[in-house]
Amino acid sequence: MEALIYQFTLLSNQALEDKSFDPSTIEDLMKLFEIEAYNSWAAVELEQQKETQEAEVAMQQAEDYLDSVMENAMDEFRRFEEELESMAKAELNKLEETAERARKMGSLTEKAATMASKKYIEAALNSATASMKSAWKGLSANKVHPS
Repeated sequence: MEALIYQFTLLSNQALEDKSFDPSTIEDLMKLFEIEAYNSWAAVELEQQKETQEAEVAMQQAEDYLDSVMENAMDEFRRFEEELESMAKAELNKLEETAERARKMGSLTEKAATMASKKYIEAALNSATASMKSAWKGLSANKVHPS
């Protein structure tokens, strides 16, 4: 482009100095300017397309990386969730076993308390029966108690 500008400057000076200067020479130079401008525009357009393609490739790589990272994170989350669920099931089973032992212990305690209360009632009845028998014996013998 600089060479064309230099040539244009030379032709302009020549046109000013030479009265027989042919203007078509400048027209030919202007066509060269036009071709040079078109070539520059095409080069810029090509460079823009190249950069666009590079940007699309970079974007695709970034998306692939993000997908990979997200998939890894989801896999890790699933493993964590399974581990947590496993721990929760183990804890639930432990609590259920403890509750079952407490229920059995309560049942045994209830049976023991029932047996103890029956023995207490039986002993009280035996004692009352013995007292009554003794009282009847005393009444039958017409004995008066010294108190």
